[in-house]
Amino acid sequence: MSSGSRIALVVVLVSAAVFGALFWLRRPQPPVAAPPAPVAAPAPPAPPVPPQPPPEAPAIRHPVASGAPPGAVPGLDDSDGFIKNAIADLVGHKSSLSLLVFDGFARRFVATVNNLATDSASAQLWPVTRTEGRFTVEAPGAGDGAIIAPTNNARYAAFVAFVDAIDAQRAVALYTRLYPLFQRAYEDLGFPGKYFNDRVVEVIDNLLATPDVAARVKVRLITVDGAAPSAGTGRLYVFADPALESSTVGQKILLRVGPENARKLKAKLASVRRHLLGDADARAIAR
Repeated sequence: MSSGSRIALVVVLVSAAVFGALFWLRRPQPPVAAPPAPVAAPAPPAPPVPPQPPPEAPAIRHPVASGAPPGAVPGLDDSDGFIKNAIADLVGHKSSLSLLVFDGFARRFVATVNNLATDSASAQLWPVTRTEGRFTVEAPGAGDGAIIAPTNNARYAAFVAFVDAIDAQRAVALYTRLYPLFQRAYEDLGFPGKYFNDRVVEVIDNLLATPDVAARVKVRLITVDGAAPSAGTGRLYVFADPALESSTVGQKILLRVGPENARKLKAKLASVRRHLLGDADARAIAR
């Protein structure tokens, strides 16, 4: 019986009881001793209301429709050659392929993307080759720490030019085509039931939030495993500003490559995000 039916039945029964009592009160009745007033039993305590769990977040916030028909993408462990040919078609010149590492590319790509928004990312897992040369600084004066040298920015020029020349719309189309491989690699990385594209959007947003530092960035040399800083190899610099030093790995990369390189990379990331999520989502973010 529905709650409405139960309420109606109660109303009917109560009304019948009231009218029946009035009818019998109008009839002459022999006097009878009034019974003792009943003692009302105490009402049982109301059962405790269990706390309501917070609404669950949607399992997939940014779904991807794979552009590949079933069977068109190889298995994850056999995908290196397939991915290399697909990227060669995207960039259009094989010389740029020397900037990428195709041995286990899908797993490298997924692990690196995931780690960019954390405080640690192993260079051994990067899908790109190491940048030539050494990190260079200038010392403005005693006690003031060092400043990232402008000449250091040139070390990243080749990679930034490579990224800047990629058509964002075609890159996203290739990403969606290869997405089943990335999703499988993400689950194998230790995220079963999680959706890799949601993480991609989180990481892009984290990178786009990198502050634009107008002044030249100060760094300081620190000891490694208790050893004193030296002029030899293995010198380790950190940002002198604690706020910058607390940035994620990806943000630190954008701070280190120089403002002009960072501007180009962030513009490309914003373009990828627009194509990945659609114009409507981009407008919502802008508001």
